[in-house]
Amino acid sequence: MSYEDRQAAGQRLARELVGLRDRDVVVVGLPRGGVPVAAQVARALDAPLDVAVVRKLGLPSHPELAMGAIGEDGARVINDEVLRSTRVTERDVADVEAMERTELARRADAYRGPRPRVDVRGRTAVVVDDGIATGATARAACRSARARGASHVVLAVPVAPRDWAVRVGDDADELVCPETPGDFMAVGQFYQDFEPTTDEEVVSLLERARGGSVDIPAEGGRVLLGGELTVPAEATGIVVFAHGSGSSRRSPRNRFVADALSSADLGTLLFDLLTEEEAADRARVFDVELLARRLVEATRWLRETALVGRSEPGRPEGQGASAGAAGLPLGFFGASTGAAAALWAAAEPGVEVSAVVSRGGRPDLAGERLSSVTAPTLLVVGGRDETVLELNDRAAGELGGPSRVAVVPGATHLFEEPGALSEVAELARDWFLAHLAP
Repeated sequence: MSYEDRQAAGQRLARELVGLRDRDVVVVGLPRGGVPVAAQVARALDAPLDVAVVRKLGLPSHPELAMGAIGEDGARVINDEVLRSTRVTERDVADVEAMERTELARRADAYRGPRPRVDVRGRTAVVVDDGIATGATARAACRSARARGASHVVLAVPVAPRDWAVRVGDDADELVCPETPGDFMAVGQFYQDFEPTTDEEVVSLLERARGGSVDIPAEGGRVLLGGELTVPAEATGIVVFAHGSGSSRRSPRNRFVADALSSADLGTLLFDLLTEEEAADRARVFDVELLARRLVEATRWLRETALVGRSEPGRPEGQGASAGAAGLPLGFFGASTGAAAALWAAAEPGVEVSAVVSRGGRPDLAGERLSSVTAPTLLVVGGRDETVLELNDRAAGELGGPSRVAVVPGATHLFEEPGALSEVAELARDWFLAHLAP
């Protein structure tokens, strides 16, 4: 058995981990070689990707031989058997560790830059490497995830020796490895292509997984929010998504709708209205005014890129940046509390949004601003979501522009019933095509 390369190994490993898809996962790769494998796992699980920076503690006389490993957050693994057989002193270990912690900090800064680490508190941390030999670095990464509050730690590798579970011990709650050959001597023997992964490749994979960012003004300075901007070549408009409470740009329901809009040549911007730290504050999660301000600033960010423009008659030829100040018309799609934020932002002077769609929304949370929303608004509600349906019926009468309430029969608040979300996507697509077309 051998893998073509780390990408192929990651795809194989991802198939073993598909059952974790709905368990609020964060995938953590060990630089450098574990990151290409982890990137494939994160993509398959639709999970955020981060790195667990670890360093081997090599013997002073033989640096290639590990006497332990260290990780971030003070994580430390020592191989007592190696220490006893080599008579290395605690002072020797401390000197090597001090040197390696300096390098660990340098690499962590090089890989992440100014971006904060992905929060693993209360989540399932899937620690991934390209294979295990001694297990010291993987154990350090698992201990680091545990120290940061992960509720469940999974160690997953494409290949390992048969006794790897004994080597790892209880540092992980769950172990996943598709191949444990009996002739194991080194990880590289099970790869056809085992070229070293560079720092530049690690940074590139992390950037690609993050999907870019939206840099907007915020209270006391600026804030960097993760985002994914997709603009088809023949785009006729761009729809900005405002997710609901407790959700993010990775919301599978919003992504489903966004895919339907992209297929209809509509651009989409999915972005996090809050940073990881802010999302842990329940008061901010339900602060509709704050979410609306972020949505307004994201709109201004789009206008600065010349992708969206003001409501002027006609539009020059070309799309995206070539369209100049009169770029693509803009729409808002909001879900749950995000719908209230979308309506609040649509009422803001100068935003000039051309259409709004709400999915299972709480438009009542936009309050008196509803009367200032002049953009055509579609309110999509599940037929069995009776309380929210009543709130939407009432809001439709308060909106300052044309509106329509569309009821999806038999659907509940999250539109989990077969075919319900597809109907939402079709309704949203048709509404935006009707009101964003040049």
